[in-house]
Amino acid sequence: MEARCSGIERNSEDGGSKALAPDEISHLALDIGGTLIKLVYFSRNDSWSVDDKGAKSPKGDSPLRVSCSNLDYPILYGRIHFAKFETIKVNECLDFIRSKKLLHGGCWHHEAPVSDKNVIKATGGGAYKFADLFKENLGLNLDKEDEMDCLVSGANFLLKAVHHEAFTYVDGQKEFVQIDHNDLYPYLLVNIGSGVSMLKVDGDGKFERVSGTNVGGGTFWGLGRLLTKCKSFDELLELSHQGNNRVIDMLVGDIYGGMDYSKFGLASTTIASSFGKAISENKELEDYRPEDVARSLLRMISNNIGQISYLNALRFGLKRIFFGGFFIRGHAYTMDTISVAVNFWSKGEAKAMFLRHEGFLGALGAFMSYEKNNYDGLMVHQLVEQVSTSASYSGDKIHSSLAGDLNDSESIGCSVYTT
Repeated sequence: MEARCSGIERNSEDGGSKALAPDEISHLALDIGGTLIKLVYFSRNDSWSVDDKGAKSPKGDSPLRVSCSNLDYPILYGRIHFAKFETIKVNECLDFIRSKKLLHGGCWHHEAPVSDKNVIKATGGGAYKFADLFKENLGLNLDKEDEMDCLVSGANFLLKAVHHEAFTYVDGQKEFVQIDHNDLYPYLLVNIGSGVSMLKVDGDGKFERVSGTNVGGGTFWGLGRLLTKCKSFDELLELSHQGNNRVIDMLVGDIYGGMDYSKFGLASTTIASSFGKAISENKELEDYRPEDVARSLLRMISNNIGQISYLNALRFGLKRIFFGGFFIRGHAYTMDTISVAVNFWSKGEAKAMFLRHEGFLGALGAFMSYEKNNYDGLMVHQLVEQVSTSASYSGDKIHSSLAGDLNDSESIGCSVYTT
């Protein structure tokens, strides 16, 4: 009962320029959040096969099959693709689905009326808000899955299936972490979307939402739009990369004449008050560089999330904290700030870990939920990615030679079986 992933391959964000034939697409799933729409789908490719050791080879005349409950199912080979869109531009998502011929990427529900058989899985608040829009424009019915269930399901899937998924970011160095499946639980999942949810995960389908904060990605983007002239989240994030938060933030050294507050281990460079210098300076907003404003804002929110996350991990004695959601975007400064906050408050006892496919947890959870329902083309839930031969091991770390930004859109090569 196993499907395999062959690895990770770079793709353009829109899934590539080639439209796939309807019979090559299956199991389109959506996570429609307050800020972004995340989309996941499987495309079939029968040109290769995988043996028991994970080796790829040309496929023979007869497709491989897997047995389950005295029944034989064909193994299909292909890739899981990812794409994202701003929720306020939902029509761009509709156009993408139409142009890439993903209209048949859902499944047929045997018990539904004929007019409602074309169903795709969806989660997030937008699955309710935009249900009529998808029905009217594309003839697709959104079968809604619980948002938190999908987040946990997606995270568990990635942590178990993709070896190069979780990583730490310390002093500018990314280190992939090898996850021991027998020692995965419990952990804290911090999903940073428009707001932030913190979930204590104890196993497959076993979790509770233990906390959260309304200061999240939506806060950064909303305040950023008001304080700068940025037109997109990514533009604001890039702007922050060019800024200096010390121009606006009040530091411990500003209060103590350039000295540390060593009694409590506070360095002179520690932020005492975000945006605090604006109090004592006779300046207007236009007198500050937008780059510095964006940097200070990002630092404030990232540090706050990191601290609150650790305090919740401390409540339950959790040593590992996984951060997901599209707020991070593989951005070095964001990851560094969160990591420093967790390390500082835990005195090095807790780890902040990030996920390569951080923004697609909910969409992947919705994708995996097809197996729970009475649909044609049931997908197996277990996928196993083969570790790259170029990776080297050192203790519990994997030092990967994979190049490029970790948050570039990717596709995962995999095989699945269907009924």
